[in-house]
Amino acid sequence: MSDKYKYDFIIVGAGSAGCVLANRLSESGKFNILLLEAGRKDTNPWIHIPLGYGKHFSNPKVNWLYTSEPSDSTGNRRISQPRGKVMGGSSSINGLVYIRGQKEDYDEWDVKKNKGWSYEDVLPFFCKSESNQNKDSIYHGKLGELCVSNPPEKHVLADAFINAGLDSGYPLNDDFNGKKQEGFGYLQMTVKNGLRSSAATSFIKPIKKRKNLTIITNILASKIIFDGRKAIGISCLENNIKKDFYSNKEVILTCGAINTPQLLQLSGIGESQLLESHNIDVIHELPGVGENLQDHYNGRIIYKTNAKNTLNDSLRNPLKGLREIIRYVFLRKGFLNMGSSVVAGFIKTSNKITRPDLHISLILFSTDKAGDALHKWSGFSIIVRLLRPKSRGYVRIKSNNPKDDPMIQPNYFMDKDDRKDLVNGFQITRKIMNSNPIKKYIISEHSPGNDCQSNNQIEDFLAKKGGISYHPVGTCKMGDDKLAVVDYSLKVHGINGLRIADASIMPNIVSGNTNAPVIMIGEKAADIILKDI
Repeated sequence: MSDKYKYDFIIVGAGSAGCVLANRLSESGKFNILLLEAGRKDTNPWIHIPLGYGKHFSNPKVNWLYTSEPSDSTGNRRISQPRGKVMGGSSSINGLVYIRGQKEDYDEWDVKKNKGWSYEDVLPFFCKSESNQNKDSIYHGKLGELCVSNPPEKHVLADAFINAGLDSGYPLNDDFNGKKQEGFGYLQMTVKNGLRSSAATSFIKPIKKRKNLTIITNILASKIIFDGRKAIGISCLENNIKKDFYSNKEVILTCGAINTPQLLQLSGIGESQLLESHNIDVIHELPGVGENLQDHYNGRIIYKTNAKNTLNDSLRNPLKGLREIIRYVFLRKGFLNMGSSVVAGFIKTSNKITRPDLHISLILFSTDKAGDALHKWSGFSIIVRLLRPKSRGYVRIKSNNPKDDPMIQPNYFMDKDDRKDLVNGFQITRKIMNSNPIKKYIISEHSPGNDCQSNNQIEDFLAKKGGISYHPVGTCKMGDDKLAVVDYSLKVHGINGLRIADASIMPNIVSGNTNAPVIMIGEKAADIILKDI
């Protein structure tokens, strides 16, 4: 029996939460931990250079390269769904922005504030992970593994954007993760000394030689192994060879909002009709598995600028490009040390609401869509996104083959309020961009352009040209209602020995980027588990 149960805990997925869990559960030395990752090691140098995230939108070596199903609400397009397939998961290929969301997001997860997930409850776990180089307050940590820092230098367009916000009546905010999120200011990034601070580099690299931690990469989890309704292990494919691993305590799924529901469904947990249609034996019917999918849909405004110091300029001019390389190598400054955006504004679309519902950010380059070639002229972009969309979608398996991509139908921009509010946010953003501090740097609006003015025209543009923020959450929601998949201790309802700890457990999407909240979920999960055993 001791040979069969080789590990105490099996963690499936070495992403933002999985890396944290592997670190914390192995820390005491009391437990044997197995960490499984379908992707490879994070050896690609462009993973670690901040600007390198742009090289991974179409890189199958580190990206699952999923696409969504077509939908009438978004012009029947298939929209790219990049997900990290590498040590560190999406934290190794994301845009490096560190945003936690708003206090109210977590208080809504835990309305009565008695389940352990209110803002007051989760704040210590945000702080525990964080080594913030620039902030020192009750809202930040200094001793954690995840390095969070300010951009190493300012930029004339970024300053102009902030001043445009102030000129439009919005407050300055030097800490979006502090007391309040509202206002305009510089964003913090998960960067340390000019290199990406991913979940892998932060939580795994320093402890990977622990004797009680086993890490296996390039291995695909294909099915959870059950004894009745108790999870006792994971069946995997390694170079097309089946391998089974067993746990004597728990299996913990940290595969993310796409792959976690996929694995549950492949294993017989989900909506029975779906499972039976793919000849999968039903272990336990949980109709919420794969439902409740949410993401931040957005619109992109592209400007031609007279400021000749955008990324477009540096990449098309060999001398400027060489200068950027030198500045990065010797000073850790310049575009190579830049995340997806450097400044943002969190504002309200109406005075009738009490907290920001719109996130607008400036990007120091222009392209028709993420991952495409940059324009051959000086340009920058403004991304306009709703923070709390109402549209909901789903993730469902297409077959019983674990190698087949799941069906992803997000139903972006489907809800009528989302359409109205994003159009309103687009109009508000244009007014801000027409204020003097930023207007003087704008030659023209390239897209959607001056011909797109009415609400109906903007709505049509957003439907046909809108993008996403790559923040999928919610497909195995936490709670006690009929669509909840896990309880507040992250145990899968009706199943023993199985927990989920990733973005899929969010009942509602947070008001901002999702990497920081998922790392917090990993910290919180580790604390819950260690107190349970």
